[in-house]
Amino acid sequence: MDNTSASEKTLAFSYLELRKIVGLLGIALPFILALGALLLFDKGIQSSISSYYHTGMGDVLVGTACVIGVFLFVYKGHEKSDDLVGDFACFFAVGLALFPNNPDDALGDVSRASGYIHLACAGGFFVTLIIFSLCLFTKTDPNKTPSKEKLQRNKVYRACGYIMLICILLVAIYKILPESSVSSLKEYKPVFWLESIAFIAFGISWLTKGEAILGD
Repeated sequence: MDNTSASEKTLAFSYLELRKIVGLLGIALPFILALGALLLFDKGIQSSISSYYHTGMGDVLVGTACVIGVFLFVYKGHEKSDDLVGDFACFFAVGLALFPNNPDDALGDVSRASGYIHLACAGGFFVTLIIFSLCLFTKTDPNKTPSKEKLQRNKVYRACGYIMLICILLVAIYKILPESSVSSLKEYKPVFWLESIAFIAFGISWLTKGEAILGD
C-alpha cells in the first residue's frame, strides 16, 4: 500500500511540474521573442508573435512551440476528454511550428498555403487552450466538496479562458476588417499585444493548474 501511495504521489508531483513548465513557457514566449529580437538582432516589435519566424528568433519560436506541443501530448488529465484535447493541442502546436505564417511581402501560392495552414493551426491551438481553461480545468469531483482553493482556482481558469477568447476574437476582427479601417492601428502592433496577452493568460491558467498559484 505504501509503495502504491508513493507512486501515486510521485505521478501527481510530475504532472503538477509538467503543468508549471507549460505555464512558464506560455508566459515567457512573448518576452523571449521580443527581447531576443531587439537585443540580438536589433529588431523592433513585430506585427504578431508568428512574425518572429522571419527574424533571427525563428528557431526559438519553432522550438518552444514544439516543446509545448510535446508536453501537451504527454499530459494526461483525469478523464479521456483531457487526453483528447491535449492531443489536439499538440497537433495544432506542431502544425503552427512547421508551417510558417506569411511574411508581409509574401509572394507565391506555396507561401500563401503555408500561411493558411499556420493560421488554422494557431486558431485551433487557442481553441483547445480555451477549452482546457473553461471546460476541463474547472471540473470538480461530484463526490467531493471542493476546497476553497479549488473554487478560487476555478475563477482564475475562467478569467484566463475568457481573456484568451476575447483576445483571439479581437485578432480575428482585426484581420477581417478592411485595410483602410485598421491602417492607423498598424504601428501599434495590436495583433502582437493581443496574442501576448492570450499567451500570458494561457500560462497563468496552467501555472494555476500546477498549483503554483492557489495550491491546496
